[in-house]
Amino acid sequence: MNNTNGFSKYGKSFQEKIFQAFIADTTWAAQMMEVMTYEFFEQKYLQYLTSKYFNYYDRYKCFPTLPLLVTIIRDDLRDGNNIVLRDQIIEFLHRIKTNPDVRDLCFVKEKSLDFCKKQSLKAALEVAVDLIATERYDSVVTIMKEAISKGEPATLGHNFFEDYESRFVITNRRTCPTGIKQIDTKDVLNGGLGRGEIGVITAPTGVGKSHFLVHVGCEALKVGKNVIHYTFELSENAVGIRYDSNLCEIPSNEVIERKDAVLEKYEQGEFGKLIIKEYPTGSATVMTIRNHIEKLLLKGFVPSLIIIDYADIMRSSRSYDSLRHELKLVYEELRNLAMDMGLPVWTASQANREAANASVVGLENMAEAYGKAMVADVVLSISRKPMEKATGAGRLFIAKNRAGRDGILFPIHLNTAMSKITVIENAEEISLADVVETDKTDMKNLLKKKWNEVNYSQ
Repeated sequence: MNNTNGFSKYGKSFQEKIFQAFIADTTWAAQMMEVMTYEFFEQKYLQYLTSKYFNYYDRYKCFPTLPLLVTIIRDDLRDGNNIVLRDQIIEFLHRIKTNPDVRDLCFVKEKSLDFCKKQSLKAALEVAVDLIATERYDSVVTIMKEAISKGEPATLGHNFFEDYESRFVITNRRTCPTGIKQIDTKDVLNGGLGRGEIGVITAPTGVGKSHFLVHVGCEALKVGKNVIHYTFELSENAVGIRYDSNLCEIPSNEVIERKDAVLEKYEQGEFGKLIIKEYPTGSATVMTIRNHIEKLLLKGFVPSLIIIDYADIMRSSRSYDSLRHELKLVYEELRNLAMDMGLPVWTASQANREAANASVVGLENMAEAYGKAMVADVVLSISRKPMEKATGAGRLFIAKNRAGRDGILFPIHLNTAMSKITVIENAEEISLADVVETDKTDMKNLLKKKWNEVNYSQ
């Protein structure tokens, strides 16, 4: 193969980044498949890996995950004699797994795709010259159209009957657990919120939205995930104390005076990393968040979960006459952020005034814009009547869930001193019908009591 048709002029490091980009962005990998072959690589181990990666897609119509690719290669080279190739592959895959430096991937993807599309077009032009010489002009038009369309991001879609194998391949869905086992189950969230998904917790003011977000962030840290927590109301230190309180199981009003116990906990435990970033209310846009994440990536901080407290008080990138249109746009931009960066995003939404005394807060109670619920993948709600706040009692309702069961209601205990939420042990799901009936009975009893008081006073 002529080196001018391959990646040799870019060097070894650049070529390794190309394969790393295949793993990180499968949509882009599908584009590259149309305009390149594994022979474009100069290194034998990259040729081998790419051929296995592309062949898997040809067969199953989806790309293998990195762990699955490792298994395929291990089985293929188990009895082989090419020890050097095996060692090169193992060393390279270990390097990108333990140190996933993604700073250069955007540049590498753009440069390599552009190069491959030009090579594809050049090859088509050479064929076209021969066709013109034989006066097959109609074929020239066809071949040039095909060459120009190759490498474009749009796909024809999933061919249901021909691509059936891709539906039966078990993929590892990467999730961030909420730590509430009743909703992390397979039939509900299936492990937690997934990459590219938006979860919303809605509740009236003062009920516990921010505590829920801290709870979710702590559960992610406990399993070694990196978290970025954006706060638009509380200070960075105040949010940090809530994390201290939850992780160390110390009431928040005692954290400062028990500094030694906090530090000892962190020395003993293994947690992910946490960045807390504060912006003034109404000042941050989704682009502000995106820019901050990209700066962290440049410094080697790779997030696993984004928490935004909360999206309703972010600034829209476009002004509308109606607030609900601006809020809907903010949520749509957040969804684009989650999908572009392949990250789960949890945020909160204010419930309306009617929700303050409601036993169950539903989608209709999301203040200002029902469109927020349309954008979200998961919507949970917390309801606590005023008389329940002293005891920590409340109800957690799964109002919307794209990937599993919804309409489920659980009795919970909310410990605001430690920002912890637990479903009451041995308690079954609450029937919505029972809640409605209880509310009716309570109202009847109240009216009966008032009626008796009026009669007695006469």
